[in-house]
Amino acid sequence: MNIYVGNLSWNMTSEDLENLFTPFGAVASAKIVTDKFNNNRSKGFGFVEMPNDDEARAAISQLHDTEMLGRNIVVNESTPRPEGERTFKKKPYGAGGGGGFNRGGSGGGFNRGGTGGGYNRDRGGNGGGEYNRY
Repeated sequence: MNIYVGNLSWNMTSEDLENLFTPFGAVASAKIVTDKFNNNRSKGFGFVEMPNDDEARAAISQLHDTEMLGRNIVVNESTPRPEGERTFKKKPYGAGGGGGFNRGGSGGGFNRGGTGGGYNRDRGGNGGGEYNRY
């Protein structure tokens, strides 16, 4: 069973997480998720995999909402993300969004108004397209 463990102290290591679950049974893996863009700092959650479901359920019921390094941790069964679901959904080309050189409205790229992407000189309306002078 895969177990989600959240609200962890940023000082907690994957080894600490494994040691927390070992008294309940065999631990196949324990990993704290880190932010690769921020010096591998902990994101405050992790996952533990236990091969025996009964031992995993016992660990969940005993550890959920207990204090660990000054924080009440959240422990529950991890549910897999539905097939094909992504964390960041792609927007269709020309759809709204922020960023780039923006002089009004919202949109990406070099945008002077409206809500489109690309180089948009339309000072009103919704813009869109790659290079719109109308």
